[in-house]
Amino acid sequence: MESHPESGAPAAAPPYPPGTRLELTIDDLAFGGEGVGRIRDFVVFVPFTIPGERVIAELTEVKKKFARGRMLEILEASPQRVEPRCRYFGNCGGCQYQHLDYAVQLSLKRKQVRDLLERIGGFSEPPVEAVVPCPQPYHYRNRILVRTQWDKYKQGLNLGFIRAQDRLVIDIEECAIAEPELNQQLIEVRRHPPPKGGLKVQLRKNPENWVVPGHSFFQNNFHLLPALVNTVRRMLDQSAARNLVDLYCGVGFFGIELAGNVEHFVGVEIDVQAVRAARLNAQHRGVTNGEFWSGSAEELLPRLSGQFNPGQSAILVDPPRTGCSPETLQWLHGLEYGQVLYISCHPATLARDLQQLCAAGSYELKTVAPLDMFPHTQHVECVADLRRQQPSPTVLG
Repeated sequence: MESHPESGAPAAAPPYPPGTRLELTIDDLAFGGEGVGRIRDFVVFVPFTIPGERVIAELTEVKKKFARGRMLEILEASPQRVEPRCRYFGNCGGCQYQHLDYAVQLSLKRKQVRDLLERIGGFSEPPVEAVVPCPQPYHYRNRILVRTQWDKYKQGLNLGFIRAQDRLVIDIEECAIAEPELNQQLIEVRRHPPPKGGLKVQLRKNPENWVVPGHSFFQNNFHLLPALVNTVRRMLDQSAARNLVDLYCGVGFFGIELAGNVEHFVGVEIDVQAVRAARLNAQHRGVTNGEFWSGSAEELLPRLSGQFNPGQSAILVDPPRTGCSPETLQWLHGLEYGQVLYISCHPATLARDLQQLCAAGSYELKTVAPLDMFPHTQHVECVADLRRQQPSPTVLG
């Protein structure tokens, strides 16, 4: 392996062919968990590495200006490297950060959120708070989806997660980030596996005292859920909003939890079964100052404009990972709610949507609070607080 005479990097000009082995210094961690090494302007992404490390990597995919590689050897390890708890780490694609000290994970996730808000959202020095840690970084997930795939080499069924390096399924006997109850369910599934490959099996621990239909969404981390609710409540109280609209409300969790902080609330959800569950959940808790509407956000937002005084109301959106639709963003932009609280598990789509909501000075981004709902993975939950900008007074000459 040749080296550049000044930098220690290989002398050949990029792009290099797949299979090339390079000595790299990792100087950053990209959103998604891959370490970033550079040879001049040529970027190489290497999973399971840490900024400051020197590694030897073999290129597996080469594009015009960047490549991806797999780590072959650590020449100089970071003091922040720790021993992964899971025996499948590095092969299983579920976790990206088990090799990284937990406090450093939190710091890097905050940096990644800031970088995405700057690069995609166009915010200069975005107000991102410190990441709230999870009190239980392992065995926290209350829902996992395992897949089945026929392995022709062992002539048997693999049951587990998609591998890190390809789309094949790695066979697992336990998951280090899943609740113990889910690992017990996994043992039972392995004893009585599905009849063939290509099927998915959902393992789930239901929340206590909440009605949740089998296919409906509920937050995946019970241990940090109180902190998430308190973060949203803090922002809602700071705006002094009297009313709340909860879009994508699911089984009514946020509207019901925040009912005591507003005079009235409306939850909106397209899933009819989830709406029925939301009404039952409110009834079980004696919550009487809210209602739940069945329908899409795009369909119901125009009707909601006459329900409350927008200037005295907040709207909470907790959309899927893909973010809000262009139609929803257009309505939010024009309805002039005093506050928008945006909950997202995907900072890139969050940054994109915040950029549109803050366009032309309509809203101001007050703060973004990240919470580590997904320790040891690339994901991070964020709550953004947007406030309607007041028009500047007209000066009469």
